[in-house]
Amino acid sequence: MTSSNSSIEQLASFYLSGIPGCEDVQHFISIPFCVLYLIGIVGNCTVLHIIHTDKSLHEPMYYFLAMLSLTDTGMSISTLPTVLRTFWFDAKEIEMNTCVAQMYFIHTFSLMESTVLLAMAFDCYVAICDPLRYSSNLTPQRIVYIGVFIVIRCSTLLPVVLVHIPTFSFCHSHVLSHSFCLHQDVIQLACSDISFNVLYGLFVVAFYWGVDSLGIFLSYALILCSVLHIASRGGKLKALSTCVSHICAVLILYVPMIGLSLVHRFVEHSSLIIHITMADIYLLVPPVLNPIIYSIKTKQLKIKSDKKTEFLPK
Repeated sequence: MTSSNSSIEQLASFYLSGIPGCEDVQHFISIPFCVLYLIGIVGNCTVLHIIHTDKSLHEPMYYFLAMLSLTDTGMSISTLPTVLRTFWFDAKEIEMNTCVAQMYFIHTFSLMESTVLLAMAFDCYVAICDPLRYSSNLTPQRIVYIGVFIVIRCSTLLPVVLVHIPTFSFCHSHVLSHSFCLHQDVIQLACSDISFNVLYGLFVVAFYWGVDSLGIFLSYALILCSVLHIASRGGKLKALSTCVSHICAVLILYVPMIGLSLVHRFVEHSSLIIHITMADIYLLVPPVLNPIIYSIKTKQLKIKSDKKTEFLPK
């Protein structure tokens, strides 16, 4: 009975990893991480503040941008505690329940970002293909419904797969590949039957990422068809320019996500640095670049941002 209890206690935690071979300089490595987190959180909070305080920005496009900023902020906050704790204090142990909770928030916000990008693609489609009915189709009430639907859609299915993880036995290593918990990383350490988690994970990928990416693709196919019917070259460029920021946001989310999935499923025995780099890019880059991209592209946000900085001491 004593050995059984001790075994259960040993299985109650995992150990996070920093960057292999860089333990002596991990305090210096934490500096760029801190800078990225600071840029991401401050940038997205600034976008939210500007949209909230400026009534001229209370339009569908900016409501969806606010949703994207909220999601990006959630992604940054989900990984911030364990990443900084690992690099600053070398505190790598994380309890099972804490790890599962972090997995839930990381994957939920990731799925929410994909769905928000789908909603933004629909917004671009309506603005370009049916501009006369833009305001009547995307009323504030409908945008609230879309936001509530996104939250419900992305937060209800994950507990079904995550609730099984504390019941697994981990008879080998408890060391994770990253400084945060990812579902695909944890189940690779399990000695139990993980077939349900694998199949359910594939279902979630197909149901969320697959449907979202297909919806974004179809939206842009319809947008392209509509743009090709515009007579003037200037009109075509003006219509397409409204989609540039959104296309960049889609690419910086989907390209690292696809790369991370391929690395975990097909390149398991590759260098651990590749796994760590892909995961860091996937979770850190979108929250940092999205507010920058939209602030540069969107004139109203750029003007407001310039007004906020012009009074700073030089």
